[in-house]
Amino acid sequence: MKKSYLKWFFVVGMGVALGACSSDDDTTNPTPEPGTGTQSRYVVASAPIGSQGVADYLLTTGDLSQGTISTVGQGIEQDGSYRYYLTHKGKFFSLLYGQGNPGAVTTYALDEKGGLVKTSDFQSETVQVFAPAGDDILTIKVPRSGNESASWFRINADQSKIVGEGQVNIVKLAGNGERAHFTWATQVGDKIFAPYMSIKGAAPDVFGTVNPDSSWIAVFSYPAMTLDKVIKDNRTSFIGSYFNNGLSVDENGDVYAFSPASATNSGMATSTKPSAFVRIKKGTTEFDQSYFFNVQEKSGGYKIANQTYLGSGKFLLYMYGDLGKASGSKKLAIADAYNQTFSWVTGVPDVIASSSASYNNNTVSDDKKSVFVGINTDAGSWVYTVDIATATARQGLKVEGGAITAIVKVK
Repeated sequence: MKKSYLKWFFVVGMGVALGACSSDDDTTNPTPEPGTGTQSRYVVASAPIGSQGVADYLLTTGDLSQGTISTVGQGIEQDGSYRYYLTHKGKFFSLLYGQGNPGAVTTYALDEKGGLVKTSDFQSETVQVFAPAGDDILTIKVPRSGNESASWFRINADQSKIVGEGQVNIVKLAGNGERAHFTWATQVGDKIFAPYMSIKGAAPDVFGTVNPDSSWIAVFSYPAMTLDKVIKDNRTSFIGSYFNNGLSVDENGDVYAFSPASATNSGMATSTKPSAFVRIKKGTTEFDQSYFFNVQEKSGGYKIANQTYLGSGKFLLYMYGDLGKASGSKKLAIADAYNQTFSWVTGVPDVIASSSASYNNNTVSDDKKSVFVGINTDAGSWVYTVDIATATARQGLKVEGGAITAIVKVK
């Protein structure tokens, strides 16, 4: 079950997932453009096409709008295929999903030329949730069956080591006979908001639920990770989804959360509520009952798959391509959560085989006018620049020899 879900996640969310392999220490990063090393750089993760058992390669560039980069003879090969990436405190973190086994956490920094240099590599538990929090990377290992406790770990970003850990009883947390399966975690002030799915956690319907039309967010104090309360609502289904971040905090400190309305029971779609955004106002721990952005209605019947927050209340939405279903090749849209408007993005391919991961919420241009998205098609892989104001896209950097799985900005 784990392997099939990971395959689904990479094909429709992150990109092409390939088999595990060992790292190649002789493979080097492409020569960076001249610079002081103080400017932002983009790390493009690309999974080589046509090679079994080959992991992502990390390529760096200062310009996503034009040119070509290639995995052929270049890049830093990762150790293992199921890798997830994020930045915090000027460092780039590569986390290995070990499929039940311990996973490596590799830390990189930028050198004076703007290239990636490995600074740390250690083993941690395989985790499904990872997010910056304070000075740490907060990670959570969430069992889908058997063990009733999820384990959390605080990895100090400066020291690149675990500085705190604990457990949460997810059966007790759900309190409905099922299990709370965290979809993500987001720092909100001095709290951690962790939305979760309610799942059966038992074969043959591990991710099924008899509670399809409710939302839950567990609120923890930080860094102690003691449970304060659970926020509940029943206007839509669970927030986010497996490996998809459903929460964003805007510049005002308000929290916006989306539901894909994708709950199932015994393989059948059972969500009766629409795919929508809900809100939690700054300083509160309750859903704002005066706010409900019905994206499914505004889009003509399509559901949200995942999102990237762009600033000023705007989101890049990855929409499921099958009308009324949580399935189908992705479509891109720009939504304004403040004004509750929705626009399809034009200028992108009609059929998107896969795209860069949506959870890396720092792929917005410095002027906040554009967002960069890696798009893979049968014709090749390119980074597209999406103009936020007009919801139009243009083709930019071409990535040869691989399918783009992530784009992360490192300062």
